[in-house]
Amino acid sequence: MTVDSFRFCDELGPKGVLHIYEPRIGLKAILVVDNVAAGPSIGGVRIAPDVSLEECFRLARAMTLKNAAAGLAHGGGKAVIFGDPAMDAAEKEQVIRAFAAAVSDVHDFIPGPDMGTNETAMAWVNDEIGRSVGLPRELGGIPLDKIGATGFGLAVAADVAKSEARLVLDGARVAVQGFGSVGMHASRRFVERGAVVVAVADSSGTVTDPAGLAVEDLIELKAQGRHVVDYPGGRKLGRDAVIGIDCDILIPAARPDAVHMGNVDSVKATLIVQGANIGVSEDAEQVLHGRGVICLPDFISNAGGVICAAVEYHDGTQSQAFAAIGEKISANTAEVLHRARETGCSLRAAAVALATDRVRAAMQTRRWA
Repeated sequence: MTVDSFRFCDELGPKGVLHIYEPRIGLKAILVVDNVAAGPSIGGVRIAPDVSLEECFRLARAMTLKNAAAGLAHGGGKAVIFGDPAMDAAEKEQVIRAFAAAVSDVHDFIPGPDMGTNETAMAWVNDEIGRSVGLPRELGGIPLDKIGATGFGLAVAADVAKSEARLVLDGARVAVQGFGSVGMHASRRFVERGAVVVAVADSSGTVTDPAGLAVEDLIELKAQGRHVVDYPGGRKLGRDAVIGIDCDILIPAARPDAVHMGNVDSVKATLIVQGANIGVSEDAEQVLHGRGVICLPDFISNAGGVICAAVEYHDGTQSQAFAAIGEKISANTAEVLHRARETGCSLRAAAVALATDRVRAAMQTRRWA
């Protein structure tokens, strides 16, 4: 662990930090294994040009809390690779395989897909070290991105929280920041429940229409390698304008801190369902709590992907995965809302207390965790 790493330490972790550097192929990466009291950590492998040690720590802790809150027999970890997620496919394979080889002896970390990686990348990892989740079906996996596990969980969480936010999903206006796998599947699930998607954003910008956007047309655009601003209708705005769109439900589903102190005052939604890990900064969450906005903590609402991954790791089926997602996210969302209501604390504080209690209970059974 580096000297800089120690400023992130507390009673829960991290267990270890690994810095990886292989200049011959341009690999620079960080792995944080946060806490493994409940079992080996499951965490995604993220590729982005501007990742950092701090982001990796925050994401690893979010995974510890997420897995504990979901009642999984797994701890939390995360890996970040510095690079362009759109790099040449052959280069990406070389980088991913080199990363896998570098973490081969870290047996308490099970890699999964994240931003910039997918089931093909996890197949490369599995080929190198014999362990990963989010594998292609051909390798016995449950491809969580293709089936939309996280998006399904977001809709489940919103269904539970809607009364607290004084909403009905039928006719609710939804804005989605980040129209990747999570955002696309979440949009579909909300439309199934009668909601109207009035804005979506990707790296190219925002497209909005108060009358509603054709979600399947937008998904087809993305499948063609195009951007949401290529949508033929609607009004085109800047990438970050989606945060301030007039809507009932906001879904941050891209990078960390999409909602922050610089833009939180522009938020008009009464319910925020975080599809991204740490999609809303903690200080912004406090502001939203003070305004009475229901902001579901990330590790409660977006746990569908890791629940699916855990079911896959233990040889479960896709139908079992969806059943587990529905049961666990529904129960945890209700419990967090109840705790916050009873104590008067924020939803974040209630969720952290719930998950931390479970981590500490697991730690009591271990000589060290």
